[in-house]
Amino acid sequence: MDKFDNFSEGKRNVTISLCMIVKNEEAVLARCLDSLKGLTEEIIIVDTGSTDRTKEIASRYTDRIYDFDWTGDFSEARNFAFSKASCEYIYSADADEALDEENRRRFLTLKRTLLPEVEIVQMYYCNQLANGSVYNFDRELRAKLFKRVRGFTWIDPVHETVRTEPVVFNSEIEIQHLPAESHAGRDLSIFERVTGEGKKLSKRLERMYAKELLISEDEAALLRAEGYFTRVADDDETEPERLKDAVCVVTKAAFLSGNYLKMYRYALKEVAMEPASEVCYVLGEYYLKEDDLKEATVWFYNAVFETESALSLRHGGDLALERLADCYERLGDREQAERCREMAEQYE
Repeated sequence: MDKFDNFSEGKRNVTISLCMIVKNEEAVLARCLDSLKGLTEEIIIVDTGSTDRTKEIASRYTDRIYDFDWTGDFSEARNFAFSKASCEYIYSADADEALDEENRRRFLTLKRTLLPEVEIVQMYYCNQLANGSVYNFDRELRAKLFKRVRGFTWIDPVHETVRTEPVVFNSEIEIQHLPAESHAGRDLSIFERVTGEGKKLSKRLERMYAKELLISEDEAALLRAEGYFTRVADDDETEPERLKDAVCVVTKAAFLSGNYLKMYRYALKEVAMEPASEVCYVLGEYYLKEDDLKEATVWFYNAVFETESALSLRHGGDLALERLADCYERLGDREQAERCREMAEQYE
C-alpha cells in the first residue's frame, strides 16, 4: 500500500480522473504515473499512435487505455480523453511531468479541502527553462484540475445574470516539467501545417508561434514562417502588440535570408512604435556582419538597456550582452567587455 493511501482516511475527498494523451513515452511514463499513484480514482490513457512500449507500461497502472487516430490537433485528443472521465474533477497531465513527495501531500490536502464551487484549480508548472521551451520564465500558474460537470448559477441581487466566468483557485502545488527532449520541432510543424492551410491563428497561438521561433532559434523554421508574419505585419487591421511580434519575426527572417532592404523596412515599422529588444538585436547583428563595430555596439546596447523584449528575453539579456562584449573587445575597451561578460554570466 502506498504510504499516502490513508492520508485523508475518514474525510471526504473529491474524486479525480487522471486523463493523459501519450505517444512514445516509454522513457518517462512510469515516472509520471508513479508520482501520481494514489492521488486519483481512475486513470485514463489515450494513445495517439505509440510504436514503443508506452501502452505496455500504461497497462501496469490502468485498463482504461484507448486508441485515438492522431489528427494533428492536441485539443481533439484531450477532448476525447476528457469524454471518458467519470469523476467529479479531471486532472490533465503530460507524461513528462512529475510530483515530488511534498507536492503529493499538497495535492492530497487539496482533495480534502477543495470547496465545491471551485471549477478550475491552477498549479505551478516548473522547470520551464531547462529544455529550450517557448517560455521566458521558469515557473507559471497553469490550469490543471477541472470540474467535469459545471453547474450554472445566478448572481447579482438585481439585473441578475448567470455567472459565466469559472471559479478559479490558485494552489501552491508545483509540478516538475521534465521532458526528455525539446518539443519545439513538433510544435513548429503543427503551426506550419495550420498556417499552410491558409488558416488564421488566434492571437494567443500566433504569439506562441512567434515566441517559439525566436526562442528556439530554428533558422529554417523562421524562414518558412516569414510569409505568414509578413502578411500579419502588412494587415492594416493588425493591433500594435501583434504588429510588434510579427515585425520581430520578419526582421530576423529577412536578415537571415540576406534581404536587408526588407529587414530595414520592417524594423522602421517597429521603431516608429516602441522598439523591441529583438529588433535592436537583429540590427546589431547586421552591423556586426558589416564590421561596423561602433554602430553594432549602439544597437546591442539599445537591446539590453534601452528597450524591452517582446518575445525572447534573452535577446535583451545574455545574448545581446555577449555580442556587446565582443564589440567592446574588438574596439579595445576590455574593461567594458569584461563587465558585459560578467552581466551575461549572471543573467537569469
